[in-house]
Amino acid sequence: MAWKKKATGAGKALPPLADESLEEKKRRAAKILSTLKKLYPDATCSLLWSDPLALVIATILSAQCTDERVNMVTPTLFAKYKTAADFAKAPLVDIEAIIKSTGFYHNKAKNIQGACRKIVEEFGGKVPDTMEQILTLPGVARKTANVVLGTAYGMNEGVVVDTHVGRVAWRLGLTWTGRDTKDAIRIEQDLMQLIPRKDWTFFAHALVLHGRYICVARKPRCGECKLAPHCPSAFSFDNASDD
Repeated sequence: MAWKKKATGAGKALPPLADESLEEKKRRAAKILSTLKKLYPDATCSLLWSDPLALVIATILSAQCTDERVNMVTPTLFAKYKTAADFAKAPLVDIEAIIKSTGFYHNKAKNIQGACRKIVEEFGGKVPDTMEQILTLPGVARKTANVVLGTAYGMNEGVVVDTHVGRVAWRLGLTWTGRDTKDAIRIEQDLMQLIPRKDWTFFAHALVLHGRYICVARKPRCGECKLAPHCPSAFSFDNASDD
């Protein structure tokens, strides 16, 4: 399919794919997935974790915070508190003091302790491994649930949608949402239609890496992008280079 592209302001280009059928979109998505597997064969979660509980907590901390910052905080946190029971009985102010640099630390500490108490009281100290159960934990929504189920348990129950995934998926024309739509659930549903279930976890991790290093928010590096042949937004940004 040939796309008509025009230069617009950064972030204003709209993938002109209204006439692309679902089957055409699936074929293009397959080419994108194949390329991502070549570019990022070992793509995985960049958060440091040793067990499902550590990943739940690290993912809660990653909200509105970089993975790099979270990874600077969690070694100290997990050295002091090793089990859900440890977190459940810890003074909240002590947890807050350790995680303060991740931002929103009052709410994050409350959610971490609340999740751990529920894990202890209702799930025998073990992070549940079903979508229905894990979503009952305080501070755990679809994103965290998908990260934990996919990465820690190897279960492809959905596609993780964070800022990078949402942005890159839209630029690639893989979601039907508008550019400014923050509806992660809708974006996830769109991607689940296009990507084989067995690849859901990998696809999200790979798209995060691509969004972090190539398809960046302000200056997408289209000239370096191996996905450009399959991307309706390629070279559509005024500031697509670093010059």
